[in-house]
Amino acid sequence: MSSEDYTMPENLTGLVIVASTRAARGVYEDKSGPIAVEWLRSRGFDTPDAVVIEDRDIVEYFNTLVTEGKKNGNLPTFILTSGGTGLNSDDQTVEAVRPHLDKEVPGIMHAFWKNGLKNVPAAVLSRGVAGVIDRTFVMTLPGSRGGVKDGVATLDPLVEHICRQMEDYHDH
Repeated sequence: MSSEDYTMPENLTGLVIVASTRAARGVYEDKSGPIAVEWLRSRGFDTPDAVVIEDRDIVEYFNTLVTEGKKNGNLPTFILTSGGTGLNSDDQTVEAVRPHLDKEVPGIMHAFWKNGLKNVPAAVLSRGVAGVIDRTFVMTLPGSRGGVKDGVATLDPLVEHICRQMEDYHDH
């Protein structure tokens, strides 16, 4: 079976987590999460609206999500995060995600940084990670609209191949 014969599964699920204290407190409306949600939906993922939490809660939230998801067998197919990847003292998204990764996929982050550098020199300040937890793909994105747009642009040509590999479909 060639890659042209592959069809995306119908049971794809997505989750977008926004780590933003100010958005969680209602100081301003998050505008990065909806970009990721819309992209996932456009690619066929059943995705609820973004979950917005305070930065300080990301580690506990993600630990609980993964622990419960593994126990119940309901981790989403894709998890995208927005926010908490910078250098501020409360940026903890990478620290929340990295310990759970079974495999890192650094090439995706390199491509993301390369895309971001075309418009924003500070793109390389995002300490993001991409990888796999069981059969769930995870990528951490900056909390800006531009950062999320760059992230989904990086993932767009890869999403089908990522899904194939997550199902152990061995086309090359």
